[in-house]
Amino acid sequence: MVNTSAKSHEPRYAILLMGPTASGKTDLAMSLAAKLPMEIVSVDSAMVYRDLDIGTAKPEPEVLKTFPHRLIDIRDAAQSYSCAEFQKDALECMEEIHTKGKIPLLVGGTMLYFKMLREGLSEIPEIRSGIREALTERAKQDGLPVLYDELNQVDPEAAARIHPHDPQRIIRALEVFHGSGKPLSRYWRQQTKNSNWQWIELVVAHADKKKRNKMIDLRFKDMIQSGLLEEVRTLYDRPDLNDRCPSMRSVGYRQVWQYFDGVMTRQEMMEKAVIATRQLAKRQMTWLRAWRDADWYCIEDVGFKQAIERSIERNLQSIG
Repeated sequence: MVNTSAKSHEPRYAILLMGPTASGKTDLAMSLAAKLPMEIVSVDSAMVYRDLDIGTAKPEPEVLKTFPHRLIDIRDAAQSYSCAEFQKDALECMEEIHTKGKIPLLVGGTMLYFKMLREGLSEIPEIRSGIREALTERAKQDGLPVLYDELNQVDPEAAARIHPHDPQRIIRALEVFHGSGKPLSRYWRQQTKNSNWQWIELVVAHADKKKRNKMIDLRFKDMIQSGLLEEVRTLYDRPDLNDRCPSMRSVGYRQVWQYFDGVMTRQEMMEKAVIATRQLAKRQMTWLRAWRDADWYCIEDVGFKQAIERSIERNLQSIG
């Protein structure tokens, strides 16, 4: 085993295994964890929720017994989970793994989580109570586009980075502006890196968009056959859940929820879910192409797993 008991003043190493949805990251992570001294930390904004299993491609319980994933099933579906909470939880997990003499392997596709982890979070002052509630009520009364237009006026930089249909982040950006008097983008620019860690950054992706889209299509059909509708139906029947909950805005869950609402037919639901997943993968690829210092691997290449293992081993040799 590689000796990772570095002195306190020396940087610690963590591996970031990134890629678009349906690129086989989870299986690859478990393969690596079986051969190298590392433990897995999930970087997935949907896998944090209990009972969201099939639609998130969460590993089966028996698999998780062999390869535990930290930060999976840590929230009820009715709760929210912020980037700040993820950063705090992930860093705590990484410290625990490091003290055991192993390397944290962070795997997932929530690129904002990766960005916040690597670059840190700025110190946003505590926002007085009532602002978020008022903004949420405005979104219900006036519609989310009105709030997004306001965000475009007061913080165009934040608006450019937030999807027009993302109520949680739109409301958060306006909450910060109205509560602090400063745009959220200004706090972003004040971020400081988590300098105690050094990152080994890996990206796995399909050779081209056509192959990626084909895998997305096949995976969603498999989710339907595996019981996705029944899974969402159980969630839909809960009185404490609605389509505004962050968990139910996850790709796939949102479209199935709308199907149960009678907004679309089963065929329309399947088509829209696949399209939304393709769009998610496209956004993830945009993030990844702008990511500096990452080594890229094509999952269609013969021996790509072995190449990743050799690359990691070379990096880890510098620790011990």
